[in-house]
Amino acid sequence: MSIDAVAPNAIPQLAIFTDFDGTLVEIAETPDAVEVPDTLAEQLAHAVRELDSAFAVLTGREIADIDRFLAPLHLPIAGAHGTQRRRADGVLETADPAMILAAEEIAQAVSPLVVANPSLLLEIKEGAVALHFRQAPELETAVRIAMEEAVHSVTDFTLVPGKMVLEARPRAVSKGEALRAFMREEPFLGRTPIFIGDDVTDEDGFIAAQDLGGVGIKLGEGDTAARMRIADVASVHALIRGLGDIAARDREVALTH
Repeated sequence: MSIDAVAPNAIPQLAIFTDFDGTLVEIAETPDAVEVPDTLAEQLAHAVRELDSAFAVLTGREIADIDRFLAPLHLPIAGAHGTQRRRADGVLETADPAMILAAEEIAQAVSPLVVANPSLLLEIKEGAVALHFRQAPELETAVRIAMEEAVHSVTDFTLVPGKMVLEARPRAVSKGEALRAFMREEPFLGRTPIFIGDDVTDEDGFIAAQDLGGVGIKLGEGDTAARMRIADVASVHALIRGLGDIAARDREVALTH
């Protein structure tokens, strides 16, 4: 995919949204095992500057995780699929206490399965729960049954499948809703959104970006609502660098006219 296919004339101004795991970094065996390229934070910082800070990460991880991996960057982020959100002005919106209690209830319900199968990884977030079975793919059915039973007794939560993970989150939150919220605020307001992701949990984001006149870009194969595809993580890095360069070029052209 060429950069010009996304921004053929560098018009209009763009707002970039991206997933983290599987998009900015390769997926690892466990969430803490991801390897972040030494140059990634610097590359993103360049794009952020050239895009006038209209760059955000939409992730299933909590905000603190992304801050740790991308330090010293302090980006706008929607964490835990949108149950928490840090706006571009630094204001932090956190999960409703009822969401947090519901997530803890779900985690408690599935904990016996995790205790009996140490190869499973239970990730408890602020208002969401993820049960990873990457190290035990044979337990996929057991994971699904346990999570379905746990969510059944909790009001307004739903299950979202991912790559070797099943996540429970509130129905009212998603990456799509988070993207829409950012787009109502500066510096995203009035720009055209591009959302890059790789998983089922990113589909809401693709749809939201495209509903707002932008583009969804899916990394890899599989059914998707995204109108464009990109090959791999390295290509995502190249695309983000290129879009930042286009924004810089547009600024220079504008200054000379």
